[in-house]
Amino acid sequence: MTVSAPIARRSARKAKGDGHLRRAEILGAAERIFVADGYEGATIRKIADEVGVSSTALYMHFQDKGCILLEICERTLTLLLERNREIAAKPLDPVVRTRMMLEAYMRWGMEHPNAYQLVYSAPRPVSAGIWPEDTVDLSTQCYDIFCGVVREIAASGRLRTGTAESAAQALWMSCHGVVALMASRPRFGWAEPDELIQVTLEGLLHGLVVD
Repeated sequence: MTVSAPIARRSARKAKGDGHLRRAEILGAAERIFVADGYEGATIRKIADEVGVSSTALYMHFQDKGCILLEICERTLTLLLERNREIAAKPLDPVVRTRMMLEAYMRWGMEHPNAYQLVYSAPRPVSAGIWPEDTVDLSTQCYDIFCGVVREIAASGRLRTGTAESAAQALWMSCHGVVALMASRPRFGWAEPDELIQVTLEGLLHGLVVD
């Protein structure tokens, strides 16, 4: 009689590989699990199994899951900050730069939906402890650079209503809504991303800025 081999219940352990690539795998797996199960529901064991490594091997890269969450957020915010700085420095009309920054923001969120939800949509877990000031500062810098460009529009007298601060906040919040809903409701029949981005930006800027 032939005896069937037992069904494997965990992913096969991976051979030790490049540290940088393995670290990126861990971060990607953790993003998915944090969003699916919440920070409290995620465990080092779940993350390790998703990657296909032992918990001991995972601890060689990260001290605990709080460190993993922190690095995800820092990496994501650093990418957005670099894009904002690059666009803000361009010698272009401030309305053009504002549009470019908002488009970059939405595309960045659509390209990294799990990380986006962790940074801007999910409540910060109390058990993760107090986040370093550097992380909070990254988020503040991202917004301050954007708001500075909107202030240029206001200074030229081209805002139809509101102040530079309220206009910047309304623009940022509106684009956040588009990205957050697409990330949290991926099975809804959304229009194509390019079209949604274009319609959103046209409606916001034509309604708020004097041509």
